[in-house]
Amino acid sequence: MSQGHVTIDGEEVSFEPGQTLMEAATAAGIYIPRLCHHPEFVPHGSCKLCTVDVNGRHVAACTTPATDRQRVQNNTPELNDLRRSLIQMLFVEGNHICPACEKSGNCQLQALGYRLTMLSPHYNHLFPRREVDASHPDVLLDRNRCIFCELCVRASRDVDGKHVFGLSGRGIHTQLIVNAASGKLRDTDLAVTDKAVTVCPVGAILKKRQGFAVPIGRRLYDRQPIGMADARSGQKNKERDHG
Repeated sequence: MSQGHVTIDGEEVSFEPGQTLMEAATAAGIYIPRLCHHPEFVPHGSCKLCTVDVNGRHVAACTTPATDRQRVQNNTPELNDLRRSLIQMLFVEGNHICPACEKSGNCQLQALGYRLTMLSPHYNHLFPRREVDASHPDVLLDRNRCIFCELCVRASRDVDGKHVFGLSGRGIHTQLIVNAASGKLRDTDLAVTDKAVTVCPVGAILKKRQGFAVPIGRRLYDRQPIGMADARSGQKNKERDHG
């Protein structure tokens, strides 16, 4: 039995006890942009793309509990301008060459750039020097594409129980590191079947010998804009509830 209702962009949405705004919106088929959020992990709230306006105050939808009679604004010009700026900064802070990236068409960062109509990077590219680690027999680690969402860190720690990945440094000096004295992926206990290998939303962690198995043009976000899966799931939930 639902605990109450919130209003998201004028639509009344029910929520269950303990749900966050992100969970309530997703169940209702309303897409809130995000990069660091994953439904299997404790909410992190680091990427700030899921920022929404709740009763006049900006909060992270992934960490904010749903409470009765909240008035939530999600799809507004102001919030989308903020999100676009965040995406632009992520693009210039790393080295994201979409046409040459194996993740193109499956990359959430790229898909959000399209959704938010990002037509230029706006800011000056920083062109950081980041190491590509191809030492592992089955997994490639390209730090140039890392957006520091920490999904691989949390997956390795909370699901795989291995603590393979971590972040070091602050600000522009932040870097993805691996748990080995050599600093090389080959000297960790990472397996190609680990959750940490598949959870990356960009092209920083890739399985070897599987590149371009699905041609560009036929990939997930080539076929449908990001957020469409949420909308379909929400429609199914509504049809089920009204049986």
